[in-house]
Amino acid sequence: MGRVESVNIAVERTGDWTGRMGRTGIDKRPSGEPIDLADPDADSGSGVLGDLVVDTRHHGGRDQAVYAFDVEDLRYWSRRLGKDLAPGNAGENLTVAGCDASNAVIGQRWRVGSALLRVTAPRVPCRVFAGYWDMPNLVKIFSEYGRTGSYFAVEQGGAVASGDAVEVLSTPEHGVTVGEAFAFVGQGRRDLLDHLETAMSDLPGELARRVSAARGSESRPV
Repeated sequence: MGRVESVNIAVERTGDWTGRMGRTGIDKRPSGEPIDLADPDADSGSGVLGDLVVDTRHHGGRDQAVYAFDVEDLRYWSRRLGKDLAPGNAGENLTVAGCDASNAVIGQRWRVGSALLRVTAPRVPCRVFAGYWDMPNLVKIFSEYGRTGSYFAVEQGGAVASGDAVEVLSTPEHGVTVGEAFAFVGQGRRDLLDHLETAMSDLPGELARRVSAARGSESRPV
């Protein structure tokens, strides 16, 4: 299917742009060594050994244990912004090539290195991301572009290194993609509600709740 272009680990950053927490792990840097993926531990909130998630209320945890972003999309943003973005600059643990992570099917299982990952949800851009790129309007334009990369749960721990193959092992029949989930959440595409409901058993908790709430609001009397 594709390959791992880079594996990336957080460098702690501080500053006014990091928001209410005062620090962040969004700045990921390429690692010269393989990284170990496992169920997130209570301290880091990340499924990547040695990584850092500060705002564990909104980031990290089992359904957002690992984040992957396509190198092709980094190149798009480099051209659009007129500056070179390096692997990890979207805050991703895995920079992948030839994978189309933004259109992966939710519930799909990927073999990456010796780890087994399950696609869970799109990344939703936040103010810290905008601050990191020093672009006040980034949330808006990133959402309009709609290619967010994908979060994963770790179903089987293992090591991942640059150059490792990425292989799709199974794909749910519902066919609901990360991109469609983001179109619903980040772009207000309520016309996708029926389609998303076919994937309820594979949607992570927060996304499933939003789909259920949207359906409930349609059934309430005006």
